[in-house]
Amino acid sequence: MNSLDPRIKRLHLKADETDAVHTNSHLVTWEVFHQDKRGKQHAHVGAVHASSPELALVMAKEVFGRRGKTTNLWVVKTSDVFTFQTEDEDMFETTPEKTFRDPADYKVRDRIERFQKQQLQSN
Repeated sequence: MNSLDPRIKRLHLKADETDAVHTNSHLVTWEVFHQDKRGKQHAHVGAVHASSPELALVMAKEVFGRRGKTTNLWVVKTSDVFTFQTEDEDMFETTPEKTFRDPADYKVRDRIERFQKQQLQSN
């Protein structure tokens, strides 16, 4: 049976494989990462449900690739994404305070205003 769905036709499946796509009720959730410009990082944009990675890419293109400029898409099974548990959040705390990395600690604006005031007073 040939599918009328253009997303299925793009996979170039044989007739017996097309039937499997339609009758497969076990869909997997895939996380989608989008790259809008070559060289930029991929960003998570959402999820799709599909029975295979190829179909997940086609679905991701249809859902997320048409909204704006797209250079590349990645799909990853949601079950393959590993995260830290919320109980482990203390591992992200830094031991020494590194306030020198915070731009708020550098009061450059105060120095600029002081310099401008001195320039006005000297003129």
